[in-house]
Amino acid sequence: MKKLDRRTLLKGSGVALGLPMLSAMTPAFSSEAPRTLKTCFIYTPHGVILDNCIPEKTGQDFEFTPILKPLEKYSEHVRVVSGLAGRPNTVGSGHATASCTWLSSAVAKDTAGTDVEAGKTIDQMIAEVNTDTVIPSIELGIEDVSQMIGACDGTSSCSYINSISWKDDRSPQPMEINPRTIFERMFGYGSTAEERLNRTQTDISLLDSLRGSSQGLRNKLGVRDRVRLNDFLESVREVEQRVSKLEKRMSEQGSNYQAAPTEIPELYEDHVKLQFDMMRLALQTDTTRVVSFMMSRELNQRTYPQIGVPEQHHGVSHHGYNPEREALHSLINTYHVALMANFVGMLNEIEDVGGSMLDNTLIMYGSGMGDGNVHSHNPRSNLIIGGGAGRLGPSQHIMHEDAVPSANLLLSVLDVAGINLDSIGNSNGRVSV
Repeated sequence: MKKLDRRTLLKGSGVALGLPMLSAMTPAFSSEAPRTLKTCFIYTPHGVILDNCIPEKTGQDFEFTPILKPLEKYSEHVRVVSGLAGRPNTVGSGHATASCTWLSSAVAKDTAGTDVEAGKTIDQMIAEVNTDTVIPSIELGIEDVSQMIGACDGTSSCSYINSISWKDDRSPQPMEINPRTIFERMFGYGSTAEERLNRTQTDISLLDSLRGSSQGLRNKLGVRDRVRLNDFLESVREVEQRVSKLEKRMSEQGSNYQAAPTEIPELYEDHVKLQFDMMRLALQTDTTRVVSFMMSRELNQRTYPQIGVPEQHHGVSHHGYNPEREALHSLINTYHVALMANFVGMLNEIEDVGGSMLDNTLIMYGSGMGDGNVHSHNPRSNLIIGGGAGRLGPSQHIMHEDAVPSANLLLSVLDVAGINLDSIGNSNGRVSV
């Protein structure tokens, strides 16, 4: 058959669905095929229990600590970069600058108003050079911050803790919390309350609109590609059905679709897993190659009774170095890593040019806070996970003893993305990744 373009879409009524990588997209899986880098930036708030997170050994033979243990099965893809120092910043109590400057190492303006100012983040710099994707970047979150205005962290604007992604110095990117909204932003199908209500009541699937288009493509594909396409479409259907089931359950509990056209999952784990599903689909279909995700925001009041932590996350982070309370914070840290590790596993199972999707992805995971008990940004660590399209070094633990600026890591990540800057924030060099 004629070679398929990587930008081929399945189209139906109000629907356009990108395809996964197929052999028919020659030279998709040949040794000469270009590998495209995907980048994900995943944030967890309030720092970590450093003793349970940072490995004792450095180098390639480091041991996975209790917090990092969920990632051990993907050990060949994990780099721990520790001993980093956040930029000194006097805005708020430290929570605001932990998140808003995590990807920029900028200095945030001290304001409780709408005249916020921080710095353009590296995810948006990378998005600017990915001009051939449908969506330049996708920003995801969990908490509804639409009603949060004024100061949320001392004298600091709520805008500083509501996003980790900044389009420019004065423009924080809104983090989309609703899986249905991002699903339809990527693929189409229904944008009004009436359309959403109708779909929920009739079990209309996005894939139903694509039946003719997908069958026509199947008839042109080889056996292996048909299997790959079928598996992909089933995974899309499974995600859509999970979203719909959650919406139905919430509707049965009294939610008003006319008044509230966007619904979010009730349970935290359901919500996070669906957001990770959206990230996976976005990367798999090449809808975007840049995603940022706040697994929760600084100063959140979330509790985790499902893992034995009935107290609020922020309160638990102020453990006073009490071993029992440190253990609770460590449970939350481990839980977040485990949820992220499920996403890593999904990418590892998707075939892509030169290996798996994980081989072509760079995931930066971490917090802008180091020791949450004292709001310290120093020391802190971040994880670099994936193969980075062959541009990352071996799995290892890299410890910096001299409080190397976190900005040095940002420069190195930009290098992997093919963006070579002399400096960013307070950088004074680069770190090995």
